[in-house]
Amino acid sequence: MAVKIRLARRGRKKAAIYDIVVADARAPRDGRFIEKLGVYNPNTNPASIDFNEDKAFQWLMNGAQPTDTVKAMLSYRGILYRKHLQVGVIKGAISQETADSRFTDWKTTKEAAVESKRTALGTAKETARQAALAAETKVKEARAEAIRQREAEKAAANAPAAEATETPAEGGESTEEQA
Repeated sequence: MAVKIRLARRGRKKAAIYDIVVADARAPRDGRFIEKLGVYNPNTNPASIDFNEDKAFQWLMNGAQPTDTVKAMLSYRGILYRKHLQVGVIKGAISQETADSRFTDWKTTKEAAVESKRTALGTAKETARQAALAAETKVKEARAEAIRQREAEKAAANAPAAEATETPAEGGESTEEQA
């Protein structure tokens, strides 16, 4: 029986989430599986990959073949590198301690790189938000100034007209007072 490590789709339309499963190669994509290893969510940035690394490593060592997408995920998380080191240990090329130290070193540098990307994305998003807010404030102030100028022009235009209408009325009242 050929065993594959592959993705099984779930989630709603245009917002898919995938289960990482070990299944018979003849089984349908979303059908029967042997074991669920974890979850892959491509909707986040960076994509969320959460699975049992020890179980995935065990299945790889037993001969399960990952699909291309799952192979990329396993490589990203270091499982394929761990398998490579373990094959070296089995062949006698390196010791188990050397393999473990190399894997932990690789793992710490990879986690640091992922975290720096995550913080860079967060910083870029915050910077873009601040820039948009500043631009919006600038436009708002320009509109407010334009409205103030129009109101001042209206008031200046209405002031001479109001004075012209008020003077004859005042003159009329004064003549009545004199009489």
